[in-house]
Amino acid sequence: MGIIWNDLLAALALLLVIEGMVPFLNPQSLRRMLAMVSQLDDRTLRITGLVSMIVGVVLLTIVR
Repeated sequence: MGIIWNDLLAALALLLVIEGMVPFLNPQSLRRMLAMVSQLDDRTLRITGLVSMIVGVVLLTIVR
């Protein structure tokens, strides 16, 4: 595989490790957070997703 695929798979693996930390370390906190998120309207979720993507792109640009 090319270097691009290796980087993409490494990033995905790191994402899975980080995402798995919260339910492993504090499952009750995850339940509370998911309950709060389920109450948010679509507009708020979309704006949050957009901000998250923008921050990710900026951070990636800085790192790379």
